[in-house]
Amino acid sequence: MSLRLKFIFYLLAVHLLFAGVAVYLLTKHRIWLLAVEAVFIISLYVGLRLIRQLFNTIELINTGAQFIQDSDFTSRFNEVGQPELDQLIVVYNHMADHLREERTRMQERNYFLDKILTASPSGIVTLDFDGRIAILNPAAERMLQAATRELLGKRLPELNTAFASALSEIRLGEAQMIPLTGRRRVKCWRSQFLDRGFTRDFFLIEELTEELRQAEKTAYEKIIRMMSHEVNNSVGSANSLLHSCLHYTGQLGEEDRHDFQNALQVVIGRTDQLNLFMRNFADVFRLPLPNLQPHDVQQLVRGVAFLFKAELAKRRVELQFDVQTRFDPVRLDRGQMEQVFVNILKNAMEAIGEAGSITIRFDRQNGRQFVVIEDTGRGIPPSVKANLFTPFFSTKENGQGIGLTLVQEILDGHKFEFSLESQPGQRTQFTIFFAP
Repeated sequence: MSLRLKFIFYLLAVHLLFAGVAVYLLTKHRIWLLAVEAVFIISLYVGLRLIRQLFNTIELINTGAQFIQDSDFTSRFNEVGQPELDQLIVVYNHMADHLREERTRMQERNYFLDKILTASPSGIVTLDFDGRIAILNPAAERMLQAATRELLGKRLPELNTAFASALSEIRLGEAQMIPLTGRRRVKCWRSQFLDRGFTRDFFLIEELTEELRQAEKTAYEKIIRMMSHEVNNSVGSANSLLHSCLHYTGQLGEEDRHDFQNALQVVIGRTDQLNLFMRNFADVFRLPLPNLQPHDVQQLVRGVAFLFKAELAKRRVELQFDVQTRFDPVRLDRGQMEQVFVNILKNAMEAIGEAGSITIRFDRQNGRQFVVIEDTGRGIPPSVKANLFTPFFSTKENGQGIGLTLVQEILDGHKFEFSLESQPGQRTQFTIFFAP
């Protein structure tokens, strides 16, 4: 039974009692009848007014509760002149204003954070209470190499990728460097936040490829400049003295003259080779800006491949072209890009050794033209792959370790993305994406 009905029943009982007294007075003391009726009417009127005022307060509370339940914080109540009710109205209006302002601030903050997450180059992945992917931004979607609809609701190990598995193994509060495709490297942090009193995990993924490359390049440039300066100075002075010593050859006896001259020539040859060795390193980091002109990439690659025709035949390596699409002209520096394809084809040929095949595929994906050079070599071990684009690193007996470094510098100068994918015992693919 509601409180309103209880009050009504109470007033009916009281006034029924008044009615009984009135009937008694009507039979015994008629003169008091008018007085009793007057008191009866006044009492009923006062009781009804009190009930109305009381339930106006209750109705106000119910209406305010309904507004809060409906998240309607724009409606306000006007004061009615009753101190108790007006005090309640002031409190409610103040609370509604505060909630409305707080909701507005939260909406603006969420909108701002959503814009930041969307535009952020860093990937952000948020897990739900069960460790499933709940939220991720476009950068994380690109790093996980799948559409958002394919990722939401899945645990990281269920994605069946090396990157996602490595991400799931990061301990709470730790940061790790994880490789992506090609030479890309990302730094990943795992942390937690509170959501409705419970903790949820999230990952922050920051790509460091370009920063690492620039830091390495700056360090190597300093080392090479210093080494080149010292070597050139030393070699120049030494060669000058050695050439001066050659003038004394005629003063030696016949039996010593030949050995003396040969020894000096060998030393001069080695110092010249050392000078050339250092100059090759310096040239890698002194590449001129590319002279960009429209060129036919397919024709350029075929021209470079023709240079290896005799060597490929000697090694019994078959060269195949797989043209999936006709390329539009690409703005590039022909001379520099020829160096790129020479190095890549040479590496592919040497990786095969003898009896194999090299496939050059021209294709297009999402409007971007790309070329893939694939060989049937032995593949690249992970320990070697991690250092392939590092200056001075080479797996060849007499290699200087500048071939892939030169390729990287040229492609970066053209702003062409590239990747080198290989596993031991599997085919190696070098892919170059051309800017539109």
